[in-house]
Amino acid sequence: MTSRVAIVTGASSGIGKATAVYLAEQGFDVGVGYRINKASAEEVAALVQAAGRRAIPFPLDQREPAAAAAAVSQAAEQLGGLDAFVNNAAVNRRSNFLDETLDGWTELLTVDLTGPFACAQAAARAMVAQGRGGRIVNVTSVHDAVPIRGGSAYCAAKGGLLQLTRVMALELAGHGISVNAVSPGETATPMNGVPDDVDAAGIDRPAIPAGRPGRAREVAALVAHLLHPDAGYITGAALTIDGGLTLMSAIPNQEYANVL
Repeated sequence: MTSRVAIVTGASSGIGKATAVYLAEQGFDVGVGYRINKASAEEVAALVQAAGRRAIPFPLDQREPAAAAAAVSQAAEQLGGLDAFVNNAAVNRRSNFLDETLDGWTELLTVDLTGPFACAQAAARAMVAQGRGGRIVNVTSVHDAVPIRGGSAYCAAKGGLLQLTRVMALELAGHGISVNAVSPGETATPMNGVPDDVDAAGIDRPAIPAGRPGRAREVAALVAHLLHPDAGYITGAALTIDGGLTLMSAIPNQEYANVL
């Protein structure tokens, strides 16, 4: 291969979009995974192509984990291989523990844990088969470790994805594959009600030491660092990017409610 290949799930907006574009700027061809917003995924693909790289937008719905895994495998084949996989797609929902339904719990864990497991397994199998190693980054959340009211399912899923990251790192190291987690705090993205054209610097967050939420591109830069050739000795790590949020010992719940 003459270029590196990455697949990013949930890449039609937010952190996934920023990551796909950032990786293209770093020389990656990119598979742009999306669930339903084909038009937005095609816009992201156009940005990747504008950076001089190949882009393949492809549908991927983690509510159907087996089909999502097959989509990752097919995208890797279309791209001619796979060097990096960014496991980013997820949903974020709040429901108090006493009010959570079994159906709601099951759906969230399917999208945020079982689907990412299946997709990462497909990516890792492709990397092992091609025999040149690779990088996997699972995008979790500060709530992989920090509880939040209404987050029983979300925190369980993200905590599970963090522990899965560690097991993957342990088992895949012998194949030359590093696996790490990136754990964002509140990030200014459309999923959090912030349009793409609104800069995080204009959003006041007194509960966060940095005073604002993060930018999607800042998270993308951290992901890209883990994919850099010089970062290969980092594996099994969880790198938090939260403006200092988790340094706070007590945060009023009403100010904390929108944190990922």
